[in-house]
This record gives sequence, C-alpha cells and structure tokens, in this order.
Amino acid sequence: MSGADDRRLDLLIFAAHPDDAEIGMGGTIVKHTAAGRKVGIIDLTYAELSSNGDVETRQREAAAASRELGLSVRENLGLPDRGLTPVAAQLDLMVSAIRRHRPRFVFAPYPIDRHPDHAACGRMAEEAVFNAKLRRYRPEEPAWTADMLLFYFINDVHAPGLVVDITEEQPRKMAALRAYRSQFEPAGDLADWVETPLTRGYLDNVEARDRLFGQPHRLLYAEGFIAKGPLRVGLF
Repeated sequence: MSGADDRRLDLLIFAAHPDDAEIGMGGTIVKHTAAGRKVGIIDLTYAELSSNGDVETRQREAAAASRELGLSVRENLGLPDRGLTPVAAQLDLMVSAIRRHRPRFVFAPYPIDRHPDHAACGRMAEEAVFNAKLRRYRPEEPAWTADMLLFYFINDVHAPGLVVDITEEQPRKMAALRAYRSQFEPAGDLADWVETPLTRGYLDNVEARDRLFGQPHRLLYAEGFIAKGPLRVGLF
C-alpha cells in the first residue's frame, strides 16, 4: 500500500462549526474509528460569532473532542461564520479537501435545518462532491469520486432513510460533546456568558433524539441519516 493510500479516509465529514459533527453523528464516528477505519472532520468556520466562548477556547475543545472520537484528521477551512455561500472561492477549498483525503463516504448537515450555516454547509458539500469528480474542474488536482454523500441531522428531526446503532458508542459521543463546555454550560467569567438554546438542556435533547431514532428498531440509541441517491446494502 502506498503512502497516499495510507492517507485516504474512509469517512470525511463536513461541519459548519466545531461540535456540529459530534452532535449529528458522534456515535457513528466512534463506531468507525473503533473498528480501525480512518475518519476526518473538516470544519468550515471557527464559529467566531458564537455567543459563548472564543475561537481559541473552541479550538481547544475541538481538539479534546477529536481525541475522544479517535479522528485521524481535523481541519478548519477558516471560512466566515454566517458567511457561508456556494461561491467558487469557498467551494474550491472543500473540493480540495475531498481530493486530498479521497474518502469513500462524505457526510454533511442535512440542508433543512433552522441554522442557516448548517443548511448552507449541506448544500455546499453536495456541490463540492459533484465538482470533485470532474477531471477538468481544477485539473491541477486529481479528481476523486466518493462512493456516497449522506446527510446527518443537527438541530431538527427528520425521517431518516438509514439508522446506525450507536448503543455502545453513546457514552463516548456524549463525552466528546461535553468537551465543548463553553457551548453547553457556564464557563469562565460568568459576566461574559449568556443563555442560549444550547445551554437549556441541549445535550439532553441530543440524547433523546438518539433514543427516538433507535426505538423503532429496538435499539437503545441510534443516529439517523439521509443518503443522496440509493443506498447500497452493507454500507455500514
């Protein structure tokens, strides 16, 4: 196996902000890394407009969460928070990430979400996955065709086309989410802390949704996904 093959990722996950991927599919990430597969997260922004915490704190928290998840790669494209838009300058960074890491599967937020950045990230990922396979699009980078694009849920609940059993992985998922203390509970100088939807039992809601997705399949916890295109049996 060549060195280039060694760097290939099994799963590449796009997220608008650090913590998005953990919320939507942290258990699925752990399931794959525990099985020896290579998983990477590409955060599009530093979430610099977040009401609580700052960029430096959020990056420390993302590093701690990455260790808990067992990631092979975590990168940040440094795009503007609340400024995600499918222009060439932004899409090309995502295309380059896909071509550089050559993933089998690409994941992104479901484009129907109450946070506009999550929705934009999902739409941009769909375009980037398509552009990445075009050999005459930025021909200085070798084209790459991922096997499949799948969407994960962050804030909202939609009917999934696929569920993944994360019963065993749920504790590590929640540990990774608790690494983002600045987002989910008061931290540091309380004078700089404000209440947000994330501080009002949000992690309890995440756990409840994972139970909801698992219940019809007699699973304690599961994560739900919607695939772009038909699913292949034995995907997970």
